[in-house]
Amino acid sequence: MSRAEAPGSAQDTGTEPRGAGPVGAGAGGAVVRRTARPLGSLGLLRNEIGTTFRRWRTLVLLAVLAAVPVLIGIAVKIETSGDGGPGGGSGGAAFVSQITNNGLFLVFTALAVTLPVFLPLAVGVVAGDSVAGEAHTGTLRYLLVAPAGRTRLLLVKYAATLTFCLVATLVVAASALVTGALLFPVGEVTLLSGTTVPFGEGLLRALAVAAVVALSLVGVAAIGLFVSTLTNSGIAAMAATVGLLIMVQILDTIPQLHAIQPYLFPHHWLSFADVLRDPVYWDRLQQNLGLQALYAAAFGSAAWARFTTRDITV
Repeated sequence: MSRAEAPGSAQDTGTEPRGAGPVGAGAGGAVVRRTARPLGSLGLLRNEIGTTFRRWRTLVLLAVLAAVPVLIGIAVKIETSGDGGPGGGSGGAAFVSQITNNGLFLVFTALAVTLPVFLPLAVGVVAGDSVAGEAHTGTLRYLLVAPAGRTRLLLVKYAATLTFCLVATLVVAASALVTGALLFPVGEVTLLSGTTVPFGEGLLRALAVAAVVALSLVGVAAIGLFVSTLTNSGIAAMAATVGLLIMVQILDTIPQLHAIQPYLFPHHWLSFADVLRDPVYWDRLQQNLGLQALYAAAFGSAAWARFTTRDITV
C-alpha cells in the first residue's frame, strides 16, 4: 500500500471527502463509503513485512541472534577438545551436556539461551517501534487514510511483529543446526526421557520446539504493540517495552512472589523442553500457550482501544 500523503483529516472515519480518490462523491455531494478489500489487506501486510525486514535495525538483530548459536558451539567445542567430554564437571544444563554427543542439541541449547533474553528483547524492539516509529517519522497519518482503517492497520502491525517472532526463532534454530552439524556428530537423538529416536524425528521435534518458542513470544509482541500506541517516540516505546520485560523477568525470580509468578508471561517459557519427552508432557505447554493467548487478548484489546480513539496529528 502506498504511503504517499493524502488530503483530508488524519482521523480514521472510514470515509473520504468528496472527490477524493477513485470513488469520489455520490449524488448530491454525499460522501461515498469505501469498503476494504481482502487483497488490499494482503498488500498492506506484504508491504509492512517488507518494510520491517528491510530496516537495518531488524537485520542487525537477526545477525546477533544468528551469532549466538555459533558462539555457544565454538565455546563448547573449545572446552571439550581436551578430554572429548563436556567440560570437566562444570555442571552445565542438560542440553549443553548433550551437544558433544549430538550437534542437534545445539538447537535446543541456543533456543534455551536466547529465549529468556535475546529473543524477547529483539521482539520488544520491533513491536515497540511498530506504531510509535511511524508516528515519529510522520507517516502514520497517511497510513490511516481510508480504506486502510485503524483496526486493520493495527492487525497488520501485529501480524508483521508475529512474523518477526517466527523468523527470529527460525534464524536461531537454523544457525544452531548448521553450526552443530559442522562442529559435532549428528545421529540418533536421545530425548530427555531416555528414549532414542531417529535423527529425522529429532529434527521434527526441533522444528516443534522452534514453533513453541515463537508462540511463547506472542504475549511480548502484544505488550510491545500496546506500549507503541501510547507514545509518538519509537525510542521511548522500545525502551519501555524492554524495561518492562526486564522487570517481569526479575519478578519471576523472587521466591517471595511465587503466588503471582504463574501468571507472568515468561514463567512457562522453558516448557518447550517437554516436547523432548516421550510421551510429550502437555500440561506446561498448554499453560504457556494459554497464558500467551490471554496476554495477547488483553494487551491487544488495550492497544485497539487506545489506537482507535487516539488523535493522530503527526
